[in-house]
Amino acid sequence: MSVISYDNLPYPVRDDLAAAQTRCWDHLARAGTWYTGAERIAIAAEARNARDCAYCQVQKDALSPNALAGAHTSLGALREVEIDAVHRIASDPARLSKAWYEGHAADGLEGEPYIELASIVAMVMIVDQFSFGTGWQDHPLPEPIAGTPTGYRSPGAKVEAAWVPIVEPRDMTESDGDLYPNGRVGYIQRALSAVPDSKRAYWDLASCHYLQMEDIPDWDTDARAISRPQIELIAGRVSALHQCLY
Repeated sequence: MSVISYDNLPYPVRDDLAAAQTRCWDHLARAGTWYTGAERIAIAAEARNARDCAYCQVQKDALSPNALAGAHTSLGALREVEIDAVHRIASDPARLSKAWYEGHAADGLEGEPYIELASIVAMVMIVDQFSFGTGWQDHPLPEPIAGTPTGYRSPGAKVEAAWVPIVEPRDMTESDGDLYPNGRVGYIQRALSAVPDSKRAYWDLASCHYLQMEDIPDWDTDARAISRPQIELIAGRVSALHQCLY
């Protein structure tokens, strides 16, 4: 297993952060629900590659990214529809649209596979942006581990309140496992729920970088080195810069 460490930084990094990132890397290396380990690492590598894609920058600067014709600079390991999805999620997520998603669905990337792909991009960006913020270099991506995707479809997943299928709390089944620990069922919690393993892995990572679910309702929490209002001020500013409507 690839172990992520920040021991060589001139200041301390919480052990639980490095541990969560190590678990994330192990998760990405293994076969998931719809992609093999090799395919998942290819998605992760393409997410990094999107940083230097000239076409992504042209799209981002355009009045409408859908009004342009061109091609992403890719590593060539994924299908074209997957490459575009990875690059758009990584570089211009605020302007994704239902029509864009439906076009990708028509080209063979819909529902649960799209959700798993999006979760991989999101997790890689969390780890990489944390490394960037500490002044550390990108951690090498792990070597893929052989295995077969499970192909699991949640019996309760349906397209109702989102473009993609989600599992409402009332529709959970025993085979889904624990989707909503601590009773947190907001829509941001439901977004990846049709791929339970991806949802759990994402929140295992994200909660360490923000707050654990049980601490979220507590505005006086001392779980982090800065106060909750300071956390939310930073989060609000970052969200505004990235046009995150949530």
